[in-house]
Amino acid sequence: MTRTLNRAGLGAALGLAAFTAPALAHEASDVAANPPVAGEIGYIFTTFMFLVAGFLVMFMAAGFSMLEAGLVRTKNVTMQLTKNIALFAFAAIAYYVIGYHLMYPGEGWSIAGYLGAFSMAALEPVGLAGTETDLSYASVGSDFFFQLMFCATTASIVSGALAERIKLWPFLAFIIVLTALIYPIQASWKWGGGFLDSMGFLDFAGSTVVHSVGGWAALAGALILGPRLGKYKDGRVNPMPGSNLTLATLGTFILWLGWFGFNGGSQLYMNSAGNVADISRIFANTNTAAAGGAIAALILTQVVYKKVDLTMLLNGALAGLVSITAEPLTPSLGAATLIGAVGGVIVVIAVPFLDKLKIDDVVGAIPVHLCAGIWGTVAVVLTNSDASIVTQLISIIVVGVFVFGVSGVVWYILKLSMGIRVSEEDEVNGLDMSELGMEAYPEFGQGSQIS
Repeated sequence: MTRTLNRAGLGAALGLAAFTAPALAHEASDVAANPPVAGEIGYIFTTFMFLVAGFLVMFMAAGFSMLEAGLVRTKNVTMQLTKNIALFAFAAIAYYVIGYHLMYPGEGWSIAGYLGAFSMAALEPVGLAGTETDLSYASVGSDFFFQLMFCATTASIVSGALAERIKLWPFLAFIIVLTALIYPIQASWKWGGGFLDSMGFLDFAGSTVVHSVGGWAALAGALILGPRLGKYKDGRVNPMPGSNLTLATLGTFILWLGWFGFNGGSQLYMNSAGNVADISRIFANTNTAAAGGAIAALILTQVVYKKVDLTMLLNGALAGLVSITAEPLTPSLGAATLIGAVGGVIVVIAVPFLDKLKIDDVVGAIPVHLCAGIWGTVAVVLTNSDASIVTQLISIIVVGVFVFGVSGVVWYILKLSMGIRVSEEDEVNGLDMSELGMEAYPEFGQGSQIS
């Protein structure tokens, strides 16, 4: 079964723009046996799918919050929680004001195929009264909500990597630029019908468009920000254990759950038996890829370190999820498991490699989202005959150069204008008290948090 993916037509067909997306290209016999449901019923089912998938992806924000709260030290937990809820709120507004139409310009490109339209998102009239909405698509409101969750996920990736030493307001200033401009522009090149889509680039749910983008932005920030005090000293890597592995594990399970909406919703339609069958297949492949990543990390850490490392196990599961995100439909269950397992291996290798380069990533976001995201995008060619390895690699490079370059410029401007790093004294005392004046665990007392 072949399949094409283009999100641009969703908003377009509903009156935001005139661009029309190609329909899912199932085999002719499948379409004949399971014709799409036209009109209001198809509209209802597809809209419902977007809403359910959207709030599953939204719940991933809670997963990121718990994961990061568990992997940072006690004295920095409140800061991570503050950053996560604030970045989600800023992403919602920035994507509404600028990002959505930059990402889905329809025929309103500022530069055709490269730069979308600068205008605010708008919803359909109440009850769709007086419109000529194509009811075979979904509502504008559900599409906007679903796409916003992907944008916010990209922002969440950056938060954990730069934890424990970055100031709050410069971080949020970067998030506004990321969600209003950087993410939507590059996403328009694929999902908005831009030049990468025209080249034949395949990225079903965003191993590159979402995950590696967050990873590139985090990498640029980590390089400019520098490592935490005492992390690398006298040629040694000094471990800085997280405050609560229970929370980190809970966060991982929440992310695992949310990923079913992330990948399943990216089928884009639930108006035929074929589409429902594909969503079911995507769920199964997503789950087994996570399992493959977790087991690979479990075994490899036992072999390499003689003991299982829970944090590697958690990130192995997440890397498996990132790896399958570029193509969760076409693999068999066995292939999906192996694709996820390679992601788990990548994490176990990439984490110490970054430490050798003295790149301090507190939660492992760069290995999980950037490294596994690149692998997942390349792995599309293994199961999807429509994919070209050359096109996949070119697209990875184009997105990487753009996001890393622009992010680096933004981080550097913020460093010169606002300063992005807290003082040594504040870092030692913890960002909870120095930046926010409150503690996540006040019963332990500030003095016991200094480490």
